[in-house]
Amino acid sequence: MMITPNPTLQVIPNNPIGLPKKELILEIELNGKMKFEHLMNTIYNQFGICHRVLSANVEYVNGNSFGSVQLYINVNSEDYQQLEFYLNKNKLLNTMVEYNCRKYF
Repeated sequence: MMITPNPTLQVIPNNPIGLPKKELILEIELNGKMKFEHLMNTIYNQFGICHRVLSANVEYVNGNSFGSVQLYINVNSEDYQQLEFYLNKNKLLNTMVEYNCRKYF
């Protein structure tokens, strides 16, 4: 499965109270309990979190999604906690790493 970035994706501001945002890489293990497409739509539509798929290794067996996906997200701590609760509630193993980009001057 090949996933290409959508250059026309617009970023919707989701920081009404001014909480600081962090750049994170979120890895989610797909275990057949939720379809990959449903998960991506939920992250964007329900939580308002724009994301970029960095890598995806998804297999479909009888309509169920298995594998893993790495997402780049820029999110405040409150929104991330809500997303993490949702993933845990749906028994989707997830790991978050703070993204630090080197800046060259």
